[in-house]
Amino acid sequence: MPRTLEGQITMEKTPSYFVTLEAPKRIYNMSKDTKLIVVVRNPVTRAISDYTQTLSKTPSLPTFQALAFKNTSTGTIDTSWSAIRIGIYAKHLENWLQYFPLSKFLFVSGERLVSDPAGEMERVQDFLGLKRVITDKHFYFNKTKGFPCLKKPEGSSKPRCLGKSKGRPHPDIDQRLLLRLQDFYRPYNMKFYQMTGHDFGWGGLMSSENSL
Repeated sequence: MPRTLEGQITMEKTPSYFVTLEAPKRIYNMSKDTKLIVVVRNPVTRAISDYTQTLSKTPSLPTFQALAFKNTSTGTIDTSWSAIRIGIYAKHLENWLQYFPLSKFLFVSGERLVSDPAGEMERVQDFLGLKRVITDKHFYFNKTKGFPCLKKPEGSSKPRCLGKSKGRPHPDIDQRLLLRLQDFYRPYNMKFYQMTGHDFGWGGLMSSENSL
């Protein structure tokens, strides 16, 4: 981490930290005052998105069904596959709470980042103790990518949108298997809601629309 002067905030983003067993202790030893922002989304959609991203780099990858299920007939899910395991948020959070109190966390909804980016960014700015500079004037919705893009309110520069690796259409997956995945995650989701005090609304099945 770079040195931070008084009045500055240093931010670092590495998604794998949240699911890495050793990360909480190491970060705590570096600075127990670290504030932690965790962006989460429906774990079923997250797993499919993870697969879609990997498939774009490895076209020979087996199907999502083959990787997610040990047996599609019985619906037995392979929790050893990282795309599935990462979505068990409650388990990962338990590891972090051994070192950091819940007050050090801000949980950001991935779905709301798309539907209301300014609202979620207000929460981030408040959490970091910053003046609310980023507002709805900084965003517009890009229908082609299916996501909001960032712009300067003065309109003096080109909008910043997600890169080419984002917004890919998800593969078609048997609805029965998607429902099985939703059932698998439900108890973990409920525990995560209880742990964070926030209902993310993942009870229903997410669509296979363009996704992060």
